[in-house]
Amino acid sequence: MVLQIDDDNRVRTLTLDRPEALNAFNIALYDATARALREAAEDPGVAVVLLTGNGRGFSAGTDLLEMARIAADPDFDQGEGGFTNLVDALVDFPKPLVIAVNGVGLGIGCTILGFADVAFMSTTARLKCPFTSLGVAPEAASSYLLPLLLGRQAASWLLMSAEWFGAEEAREMGLVRGVCEPDDLLPTARRHAGLLATKPISSLVAVKRTIIEPLRAGIDAARERENAAFAALMGGPANTEALAAFAEGREADFTSLPPGW
Repeated sequence: MVLQIDDDNRVRTLTLDRPEALNAFNIALYDATARALREAAEDPGVAVVLLTGNGRGFSAGTDLLEMARIAADPDFDQGEGGFTNLVDALVDFPKPLVIAVNGVGLGIGCTILGFADVAFMSTTARLKCPFTSLGVAPEAASSYLLPLLLGRQAASWLLMSAEWFGAEEAREMGLVRGVCEPDDLLPTARRHAGLLATKPISSLVAVKRTIIEPLRAGIDAARERENAAFAALMGGPANTEALAAFAEGREADFTSLPPGW
């Protein structure tokens, strides 16, 4: 089991459950989360989904060891679609999505907040978009959604610098609604999710649709641009060095790459 699913008073809680890997998304977890979102969307008894992580991490992003195996094996089993499958499900999810960032969030563990309707973060949690340190491009329409949420300069720094930032900075930027002490995080997120869940589902869906629908074309276009850039960079000199460094437990050295990389 890589995902816990619990229902309470029309709130479905999805808990990422690979604590030994800081809930890094392998294909199995990507597909399980996508499947759970689609099932919640279709379930008339679910009004709100609350997403969090088990253990010290919210999500350490894509499982880089599995990514390295995929890069080396063109016949690697892609399951139901992995990363793309989850982003498709997030884009289409019609009900309120509340996210509680309980610990470290890297990559998709950070960019998924672009799809949150309400998000909360533990004071001990940290976030990072490591794309440039991996020699790749942004993902999950973050190049479109994060500038809308944070403004261009804050989003550019977040996506380009690959630096860590904490809960208070995330709140000040507008990436999360509130910051909580670790023991208060889930109660606070559940309280907000529970309040939403007392409202008519039809009305919740209508409100979300009217907010998101004007953004759909921009999201779709951003994903196309990001996917093209990612495909061009994946397996290139910078990405190869980054994955080799990760596997060898050392810092990547990009100083000797060919010109332009």
